[in-house]
Amino acid sequence: MKAMAPLLLILLTTALACAETPANAPRRQTEVRIHGEAFLINGEPTYKGRSWNGHKIEGLLFNSRMVQAIFDDLNERTRDQWAYPDTKKWDPERNTREFITAMPQWRKHGLLAVTLNLQGGSPQGYSKEQPWHNSAITEEGSLRPDYMARLEKVLDKADELGMVVILGLFYFGQDERLKDEEAVKRAVDNALDWLTKKGYRNVLIEVNNECNVRYDHAILKPDRVPELIERVKKHPGRFLAGTSYGGGKIPEANVVKVSDFLLLHGNGVHDPQRIAEMARQSRRVDGYRPMPILFNEDDHFDFDKPHNNFRAAISEYASWGYFDYRMKGEGFDDGYQSVPVNWGISSPRKKAFFQLLSEITGEKP
Repeated sequence: MKAMAPLLLILLTTALACAETPANAPRRQTEVRIHGEAFLINGEPTYKGRSWNGHKIEGLLFNSRMVQAIFDDLNERTRDQWAYPDTKKWDPERNTREFITAMPQWRKHGLLAVTLNLQGGSPQGYSKEQPWHNSAITEEGSLRPDYMARLEKVLDKADELGMVVILGLFYFGQDERLKDEEAVKRAVDNALDWLTKKGYRNVLIEVNNECNVRYDHAILKPDRVPELIERVKKHPGRFLAGTSYGGGKIPEANVVKVSDFLLLHGNGVHDPQRIAEMARQSRRVDGYRPMPILFNEDDHFDFDKPHNNFRAAISEYASWGYFDYRMKGEGFDDGYQSVPVNWGISSPRKKAFFQLLSEITGEKP
């Protein structure tokens, strides 16, 4: 009977999820679930049976930060700076179209998840000021149809490929475009209603990117963000939810207690041993019980070296996510966060990441 318990749990959670999906929703191919510390896709652990260099890979969710997949700039004063080098114009539809074209190649290398955000991320990589206006959410908390149409195309392709989308709802520097706390709550509900109506089951919710960094609304800050995590979990769509913190920060107990998974960031962490220690420390936080630990943003590379953050995360059974932006002096081929984006595996750094990823996952692109 004990041996059957995990299977029964998987069947039960799948049945509950199906029960909450509207009868007229489109039929989907991909569902993400969690069992203990492992991610499951369609009831099977990810990378089933896979180990690498003595470390268990099965159940991990390797990912890349691709938050500009549906980017646009509604500020006419800043829009032109995102122009493509060939056309000298910015084109949000081209951006999403080229993103979708690149997705199968990422999947062939073993990438199972991408992080998106309804308010994007800094199109410069890092920014103190954000005069551009990039938000799928209006001042009142409604959803902009053009943004959501682009998101639908991405989610459809991810569903087709058996991939997961870690969908962030809010980003600091753009959250102040919502007029008040009630608008924030409406935005959460509207996003979840939209996902549920469309029948998506391959989505994990990241309420906001780095909740401890420069948010205007109190409900998006560490003390109160658990309210929104619980709001997601209570929605009829039954989505799994969490939030992230800035680079090197360990999740706080109030967030750990309500989260389905823990999101860590490795930005600025140059010693791989610290990445491993972050995973260990997270498991010691009050309220932790077996759940996945997932780095979904890390701009430390060294993929050709025997010690790097990617390897360190794996050594502590934590998933790892690649964050690549265009550095000073680099060109259009570099960076997945800097707009305009070349979504191909188009630079030495991108190639090094995907080469190591395919080695770890055993995929043969």
